[in-house]
Amino acid sequence: MASSYANNSIFLLLCLCLTFSTSAYGGNFNTDFNILFGDKRANIQDGGNSMTLTMDEYSGSGIGTKNEYLFGKFDMQIKLVPGNSAGTVTTIYLSSQGPHHDEIDIEFLGNLSGDPYILSTNLYANGIGGHEVQFYLWFDPTQDFHTYSIDWNPQRIIILVDNIPIRVIHNRQDIGVAFPIMQAMKLYTTLWNGDTWATRGGKVKIDWSKAPFTAGFRNFNANACITGPSSKCLSFNGGKNKGLSSKIRKQLKVIHSKWVVYDYCRDFTRYARGLPHECRKTNNLVADF
Repeated sequence: MASSYANNSIFLLLCLCLTFSTSAYGGNFNTDFNILFGDKRANIQDGGNSMTLTMDEYSGSGIGTKNEYLFGKFDMQIKLVPGNSAGTVTTIYLSSQGPHHDEIDIEFLGNLSGDPYILSTNLYANGIGGHEVQFYLWFDPTQDFHTYSIDWNPQRIIILVDNIPIRVIHNRQDIGVAFPIMQAMKLYTTLWNGDTWATRGGKVKIDWSKAPFTAGFRNFNANACITGPSSKCLSFNGGKNKGLSSKIRKQLKVIHSKWVVYDYCRDFTRYARGLPHECRKTNNLVADF
């Protein structure tokens, strides 16, 4: 059954890619994005090369790309909300639309002053989520800009921090696990109120006396395949497993041994009746970075 599903998906992807085309390099907040909410709280500066997002007690703010993409590498330099950021959520993510949407998430969960941010990653494929892996960072992300990246092709997704890979998500359609290969996605960047869940499970709320909260963004780059009239997305962004060198595997092992806060594949309370299919020892590729 899994083999049939994978074969059908590859056939559909080949058909779909006949309608896609060109790649994009570089990026500009003025020309490549629309402001989605928050009005002037999304403040584009420096000719579109930099931006701030602000949240107050009335609204957060967010932007989204005008283009949709199918595969590519997306980079954004971000300087997170300083001080007491508890309850705030700053994001960069890819998402399609609809109830069966695909989504690749990087979310920064704010914390009390002196406590570290949590970088939370997640994947939705065909509307199915619940693939959270969370990390502490090995630096203070509020003191300077750092580069956060999503590198996505039909065989794997790599999440990177300052070009250091922290997570690889393999395409496991061969065992019946959905993977984002069919739906074009836009890139979104947002700052919003998540105090019902973001900090210590929602126990710590936003201190509005510290508002407004502001995060900085600059140097957006998308080396990505834009939806259009021609056909090159299937082989875009490295083909099969380009990028998973021995150096990357070693870096991943170090990150996972030191900085992982939560891994859904190790949550035996949440999955008391059995881990998800891709997490089971015979199917898991985590050790095979």
